[in-house]
Amino acid sequence: MKRLSLLAATAAFLLASPALAESPFWPVQPKNGPVAAELRGAWKSRGYGWIVQFGPDGPQLFHTAGGACYPDPRREPDPDGVLALWRAEGPGVISLTGDPVGTRYQFDRLPNLPTDCISAGGWTPDRIVAFAADTFAELYPRSAERKLDWPARKAKALTQVGPNATDDQLWLAMAGLLSGLDDPHVELHGMVQGARRDLEPGESPTLMRVRAADPSGDERGWLQAYREGILTGLLQGKGRQAANNRIFWGRVDDVGYLNVLTMGAFARNAAPDDPRPLDAVLDEALSAFVGAKAVVVDVSNNRGGYDIISRRIAARFTAQPRVAYAKVPVGAKAPPQVIKVEPSGAVGFTGPVYVVTSDITVSAGETFTLMMKALPNVTLVGGTTRGAFSDQLPKPLPNGWTLALPAELYRTADGRDLEGRGLAPTVPMAVFPDSDLMGGHAKALSSLFATIREGAAAGATR
Repeated sequence: MKRLSLLAATAAFLLASPALAESPFWPVQPKNGPVAAELRGAWKSRGYGWIVQFGPDGPQLFHTAGGACYPDPRREPDPDGVLALWRAEGPGVISLTGDPVGTRYQFDRLPNLPTDCISAGGWTPDRIVAFAADTFAELYPRSAERKLDWPARKAKALTQVGPNATDDQLWLAMAGLLSGLDDPHVELHGMVQGARRDLEPGESPTLMRVRAADPSGDERGWLQAYREGILTGLLQGKGRQAANNRIFWGRVDDVGYLNVLTMGAFARNAAPDDPRPLDAVLDEALSAFVGAKAVVVDVSNNRGGYDIISRRIAARFTAQPRVAYAKVPVGAKAPPQVIKVEPSGAVGFTGPVYVVTSDITVSAGETFTLMMKALPNVTLVGGTTRGAFSDQLPKPLPNGWTLALPAELYRTADGRDLEGRGLAPTVPMAVFPDSDLMGGHAKALSSLFATIREGAAAGATR
């Protein structure tokens, strides 16, 4: 019998699996109590490069790749917020998560904590380079398709650094290891000779053009023009700016407009993933959109944030649950985690919706777009998104530097892998044309408004 490919298997799982009641999650450590007895001992994650040791007083996180292992240098016992809740998945298998509706991480029990995790061997510069290379070899999405030969990169980087290398030499070797990666979720940060250095490849072409065109090399003038184009031009002075300046919204005659700049940080005095400030704005905006012929949701300048926020917004535009996508960790035998969009129960809009994207749309802005694509009342307009869907995985290094990378594959309901590729619109439109970087966005949206009205008028006469 012909074996299903992983893509086809994912699609089959999404389309054919019945809805089953899920077991509840339990606190890893009940308030003022010890860690659950069933958890005590060592566990290794499927993907992500983690080992966690649970003792009576709490967890200790370790990072592992290529057989090497070291304790997480951060002070918090759960620095990434993934070890708060647990449930059993079978003999010797558990899921851990920080939130039942967030990402779930599967772990397998180990007989004991590996010796490498507790050895006192020094982390010399060459060992740090090797660990980084092994981490990317094991966890980076679609390395083969991207023609990334990590063993060759590792060998080359190790010719530039030895056990007694300086920080400058180490930085040069690490930068070479990561050279050519066009990925906004890859980062390297560290202190070199008392000064902070940052490596952040993967900037969007539009933002690179914006900075190249500005004498100061930044985005401030462009962002101001973007804001004025929306509030004064597109919304004709009737628009609102809200939620810590992260949302613009308004209604022009029979078309509603909602622009979301980030998926989070909606209030200065709240946690960045707190949805309550967002909910209040959505209630007001969507109440104003009642009776509109269509709503335009603009995430063409969305810089990402939290998938839980993306889902919160998408929930306002559906009347029934819809499967949006599945996610799986790279290099792991783990079932895909299926993500659905569920109706919010709050005021919403289920008429025609147009979601506007560009190459700036990234991360949680892209997962939002993927959620909206699953809704039958939604049309995607604009440009292909950045292609960085995966959660960003922090890897704090033993020398105090911080490395980060994506480590997941996101797949559509029909099994297409989007990481590194982006989500293409149904209706292409130049949102930030080269010929008019400062004013082109508002003009493009005004043209979309006119097209929507023309289409509605044509439909009414048929």
